[in-house]
Amino acid sequence: MISINNLTKYFGETAAVSDICLEIPRGQIIGILGPNGAGKTTTLRMLTGYITPTSGSVVVNGIDASTNFIEVKRHIGYLPESSPIYTDMLVYDYLKFIANIRDIPNSDIFKKFLELSDLCGIREVMHKSVSTLSKGYKQRVGLALALMGDPDILILDEPTSGLDPNQIAEIRSIIKEIGKKKTIIFSTHILSEAEATCDRVVIMNKGQLVADGTAEILKADKSGKKTTLITLEYTDPITVKTIFAKLKGISKIEMAETTDTLKIKLSTSDDMRVDIYNLIKKQDWILLEMIQESESLEHIFKELTKEA
Repeated sequence: MISINNLTKYFGETAAVSDICLEIPRGQIIGILGPNGAGKTTTLRMLTGYITPTSGSVVVNGIDASTNFIEVKRHIGYLPESSPIYTDMLVYDYLKFIANIRDIPNSDIFKKFLELSDLCGIREVMHKSVSTLSKGYKQRVGLALALMGDPDILILDEPTSGLDPNQIAEIRSIIKEIGKKKTIIFSTHILSEAEATCDRVVIMNKGQLVADGTAEILKADKSGKKTTLITLEYTDPITVKTIFAKLKGISKIEMAETTDTLKIKLSTSDDMRVDIYNLIKKQDWILLEMIQESESLEHIFKELTKEA
């Protein structure tokens, strides 16, 4: 769907984006995270053709953007951080203006407006002036704008910036609904939003990619180790440690005793919860709790961008 190869952008002698490579398949929701100045917006602007890369390439549906960006733009809907909406127009008039720019036939415009107003939740404000809308509704109108030409790809720059929690939840719900049919790339500072919405997370720092994967993969221990926390009804700790040490794949065992329970922390190279459970069952120990622990996305983000 989208192939980004060695994408680089210099402003003077400063590399805002440096040698980025990404393959984004059709139908994926991908979140781009990073501190201010990481290069997120510059990357999105290069993908949309708003600015030209210093070097590297963007290929969309087999079309090289460097030689045919007009055709590439037909596949892309773009919503910048500040929605580019004329505030002195009615919502209906503004969307009709955009529909005409997109060469949507007049016979299809009403049907398109019904579809977008329901999807983006703006039917009740279609005949209101844009200037009277809350920021949440302006973002919804901006989404309708980006979707007007029925693009295959939707690119959103900080789509929930400045919104309250209820508005964020509403926009997130809309994004997930749109993501059932389209490829979505969006930047955000809200880690919980990326974790709840995205199929894949990319973290940028100082113009470079420093992490790429699902939230679960990124939250895994950097060393590749997994941590399993177990609570048993009190059992002799020496016996427990001896038996667990025989289990292949256990690299470290930590234990803490209380009057009633024995808490165990196991470091393993793989997910061994089934093996651990079977061992506990075989020993006839009483298992009170078992949790496979992972790093929070916030902690991973801080670790990868702390020099920023």
